[in-house]
Amino acid sequence: MSQTQIVTLGTGTPRPDAHRVGASTAIIVNGQPYLLDFGPSVMLRVVQARQLKGIESLQAQNMTRAFLTHFHADHCAGYPDLIFTAWIQDRVNPLEVYGPLGLKSMTDHIIAAYQANIDEHLSAHPADPNGCKVNAHEIEAGIVYKDENVTVEAFPVQHGNMLAYGYKFTTPDKTIVLSGDTCPVDTLLEHAQGCDVLIHEVYCVDAFKKIPPEWQAYHSRVHTSAYELAEIANRTRPGLLLLHHQLWWSASEEKLIAEIQERYDGPFASAKDLDVF
Repeated sequence: MSQTQIVTLGTGTPRPDAHRVGASTAIIVNGQPYLLDFGPSVMLRVVQARQLKGIESLQAQNMTRAFLTHFHADHCAGYPDLIFTAWIQDRVNPLEVYGPLGLKSMTDHIIAAYQANIDEHLSAHPADPNGCKVNAHEIEAGIVYKDENVTVEAFPVQHGNMLAYGYKFTTPDKTIVLSGDTCPVDTLLEHAQGCDVLIHEVYCVDAFKKIPPEWQAYHSRVHTSAYELAEIANRTRPGLLLLHHQLWWSASEEKLIAEIQERYDGPFASAKDLDVF
């Protein structure tokens, strides 16, 4: 019988936080992890999830499938970490990565930047030469990946001028939708209807009012407020709403949670790094 787990490896934002690293989520189906985004410190969190939380399927050699929402650094600065740290921890199969146009160029440049590291390991260490290979797949909207565990569909979201996607994972026992970074968009409403879990970014309304006007203009165009997310959840009715990539600036997580509760009465949780659902 299939069992799907969600591990919120990193729930952070571009603003450094001692308790939250860059955005990354692992969806694990029948022991196979699928990574959504790979922000800073992604492999540290993978190891911590295994050693501290007992998620044994998060072995480095299993980290072979990943999906990128967009190119902001808090979502992809851990890409070299995912490639090379997993490799020296005995990954023997190439890493398959799916993401927006530009992914192949990013991948090629990372491989070139770390060529000395690759050469040294291949010449002096018993590292498998296939383990550092990366197959970068540049996607468009629609089904982008399918195997015996999952069907993965990408849909466009709105994050300023950057090409960005959300993802819908359909497993034998769950439907999981991850927003990526976005303001409210119809494509997410369409794909999230009645899903089992909606993982969505969010910012605190009260704290938003206190940031400079130029930053208010920016965040209102590219992110989703707590009140907007409550409306999205009311319209889609997920089995569980997970707050992710939470921006609360000068406020607190408790204030953000209270804002969701003001306008949404369904089940939800504010995810922290290394939470398991």
